[in-house]
Amino acid sequence: MSGKILVINCGSSSIKFGLYGSIDHTLTVIKTGEIVAIGAIPRLQVFDANGVSIIDKRLINGSNHAQAMSALLDWGLSVGTHTQTARDIVAIGHRVVHGGGLYDAPVRITEQVLEHLDTLDALAPLHESHNVAAIRILAELMPNVPQVACFDTSFHSTLPKVARQFALPQPLYEQGVKRYGFHGLSYEYMAECLPNLIGKDAASANVIVAHLGNGASMCAMQGGRSVATTMGFTALDGLPMATRCGDLDPGVILYLLEVLHMSNEDITELLYKQSGLLGLSGISGDMQTLLESDAEQAREAIDFYVYRINRELGALTAILGGLDALVFTAGIGEHCAAIRSRVCKLAGWAGIRVDAYHNERHSLCISAGDSPVTVWAIPTKEEWMIARHTQRLLS
Repeated sequence: MSGKILVINCGSSSIKFGLYGSIDHTLTVIKTGEIVAIGAIPRLQVFDANGVSIIDKRLINGSNHAQAMSALLDWGLSVGTHTQTARDIVAIGHRVVHGGGLYDAPVRITEQVLEHLDTLDALAPLHESHNVAAIRILAELMPNVPQVACFDTSFHSTLPKVARQFALPQPLYEQGVKRYGFHGLSYEYMAECLPNLIGKDAASANVIVAHLGNGASMCAMQGGRSVATTMGFTALDGLPMATRCGDLDPGVILYLLEVLHMSNEDITELLYKQSGLLGLSGISGDMQTLLESDAEQAREAIDFYVYRINRELGALTAILGGLDALVFTAGIGEHCAAIRSRVCKLAGWAGIRVDAYHNERHSLCISAGDSPVTVWAIPTKEEWMIARHTQRLLS
């Protein structure tokens, strides 16, 4: 496919984007960026292929996503009018968090697809509606450019039924109440790049990837395929996150409803936006802020975070029947040496040993030479995966 591919990851108050082109059949990044604080005082930041800032400006018009997207096309891509932009961009790929039970691979977007995605909003209330809104906005701004949805749930379509089920009546499973898993684009990228980084044999063996960012989950892979993951029916499950609760006794929800008389809206707000590291510490959902704090609550929040990672690591290792490689990725996983060190120290039971020098310098391989389990810190490239899926599907 000749021409450029635009990748969009739309959130509630931000739009992340990337522009990709093909050189000698190799997909390469041209520029990346984001618009933040949509609805307040929007700011556009654009970086070249080497990560050097080329645009950093406040936007006069950006009070909503439609205006922000228009500014992205005019300023962020630096190609002038929408018409000129449409000629230069041949396809648009979107990150869509939830594909439900229907989509186990990227799909070209039609009105029928959009109607189905509208029904999944309750399964990913922080993400799905904004993902779909971006698609509709660009369909108006660039009506002749094909768009592709790439789902965070698709990579986990290989989960066996025993890993998908909840202990609920079977008719509910058939109606779609099951474990879907998320962060699939990140895990898929790891499955793609691991053979080149750690050797084909290791990448096809027992690997656990820890995607630790504002959202957090872990995935057990055999032969590059997902066999177990910590997130479930929604993106609330599993590890504690910046503001999301993670694993929770469902009886707590009943208690909040029946005894504390909280509304559905209040519970949603609590579980998605007031819990996790923020709720535990009462200070912040940002890991770096907590690490720099002297408050006991900050320490306790970090202790709980590391404890839960270690607990899930043990469960996933048991499912795999052993562990050959542990990979850290996403914001905390890639950049926070202190958390990697603490997780690996607790995981000494698995034979994991970290080289402190390489860990502090954020090397790709951070395990000690005599560690039977190799440990890695690898930047994820979800946008690149979306661009490649879009290129392949439309070619």
